[in-house]
Amino acid sequence: MNDPTNNFLNEQEAIERIFSHIDNGTTDLGDEIWKEPVENYYSQERFDSEITALKNLPIPFCPSSALLENGSYIARRASGTPLLVVRGHDGKIRAFINACRHRGMKVATGSGCKKKAFVCPYHAWTYSLDGSLKNIPGQNGFPDLDNADYGLAEVSAIEQGGIVYVQQEGTIAESFIDRCINFFEQDAKLFNYSEVTDETNWKLLTETLLEGYHIKSLHKNTFYPYGLNNINIVETDGPNARVIFPFKRIEKIRNIESRNRSLSGVATSVFHLFPNASVSVLSKHTSLTIMEPLSPTRVQTVSYHVFNEEKDGEVISLKDAQRDAKFVNESGQSEDREAARAIQETVTTSANSYLTFGFFE
Repeated sequence: MNDPTNNFLNEQEAIERIFSHIDNGTTDLGDEIWKEPVENYYSQERFDSEITALKNLPIPFCPSSALLENGSYIARRASGTPLLVVRGHDGKIRAFINACRHRGMKVATGSGCKKKAFVCPYHAWTYSLDGSLKNIPGQNGFPDLDNADYGLAEVSAIEQGGIVYVQQEGTIAESFIDRCINFFEQDAKLFNYSEVTDETNWKLLTETLLEGYHIKSLHKNTFYPYGLNNINIVETDGPNARVIFPFKRIEKIRNIESRNRSLSGVATSVFHLFPNASVSVLSKHTSLTIMEPLSPTRVQTVSYHVFNEEKDGEVISLKDAQRDAKFVNESGQSEDREAARAIQETVTTSANSYLTFGFFE
């Protein structure tokens, strides 16, 4: 992986700050107490405005490694819209609304690889990988229809830093492209994809990723035996953020010369890509997670897990990457999901008019 720093601390600076926090019993702090109204976690009006905002932003859709071959595609719902993202014969990534221009049927489901075209299962209208309408059975039944006007509805998409971004309204700005972080190298391999749905607001689940104040209490038998409680590096870069969660074994590199130190294997870095995606850089793999809002009280978590066979001179096996991902998914993340579901049940009660976020969060 390229060094994903942008305006973040480099690894050596981050490690020095972690040791300073360990030695002084401190952590990075916010500068205000934030109170979030509880209705923002269940209001339909608020949800509708959030979906509108999401459609006007470039949102990660998948890692490039999920669409390696020309003709490979992924069809799934994103920000409430059925999308079809495909790598064309020319190697370019394109995104379309997944709806036939005839009667609106989805032209693809799931993922796979189409060598030639997408054929609508309803009436067999056929579309090339670039979205153009290629064939209409019984063309004479549509005497005034110009095929050039009936290609799949395209939306803005780019591929940058090993991630495919899609913006449903408008065009992705050059200024955004220039600030994209390089998370994945060209030889990164996708080894797992998952979708899971929870009865909770998407923001409640996202918020569990952004602080380490809860590590000891919520993850006492999973993450905490290996990690440090409430000792974190928290940085922002425009709307995005990075939170570093150091492990206890970071002490093993304390006496190594600073320029030779690395966060690999001694910390997890979680990059929050505003507003609803994150990239978690772990010891043996990296995951891209997108929180897809389904309703004010339902969220679908879409996760892609990627690894490089060699990282910082270490050979990483598929088995290593799978073990790494299994520990995260089946332990800490399941506890985060359970917490988010439990909070959703209380936000509609009279217990709180707002949720309170302190300096640690």
